[in-house]
Amino acid sequence: MSVYIAILRGINVSGQKMIKMAELRVHLAEIKLTNIQTYIQSGNIVFESEGMSSSDLEIAIQNKIKEKYGFDVPVLVKTPDELKDAVKRNPFIKEIEDDPKKVYITFLAHTPELTKVEALKVVDYSPEKYVIVGKVVYIFPPNGYGNAKMNNNFFEKKLKVVATTRNWKTVNVLIEMSTRP
Repeated sequence: MSVYIAILRGINVSGQKMIKMAELRVHLAEIKLTNIQTYIQSGNIVFESEGMSSSDLEIAIQNKIKEKYGFDVPVLVKTPDELKDAVKRNPFIKEIEDDPKKVYITFLAHTPELTKVEALKVVDYSPEKYVIVGKVVYIFPPNGYGNAKMNNNFFEKKLKVVATTRNWKTVNVLIEMSTRP
């Protein structure tokens, strides 16, 4: 059995796309996921599966949510090593030391086109900062993510890639949950 982390985009926000995590765990067991754990209500799921790739798991989870709830939810499935690597590569180490609540990681469904990444370089929303490394965007909005112009929707629109964002604490909790014996 392999351990995976599914991160859902845009559920339980402002009364939209409401999914109770206890119900979701039951539904995901129907597609043969095991040892299913959830963290907070924003769609963070740690589970085990055998014989399916990350992309197959994304499709299976999306289809189950559509079947049970009647709406589409983008799903990204990562391995514990992918999350560890994202944490390790974070360029905002000083900012994390100063205030970890102001560092975010946006996970992209695929690596964005270089032309779109290059086009972002002219956008300046200082003091907000970001760095793109492969399929990960590191964001530091010093005035808070709720006020950030460079947020999940911004990066999805500019990069033309499905994305979902988690704060620094959540990413680290998911790593801890997925690597416990």
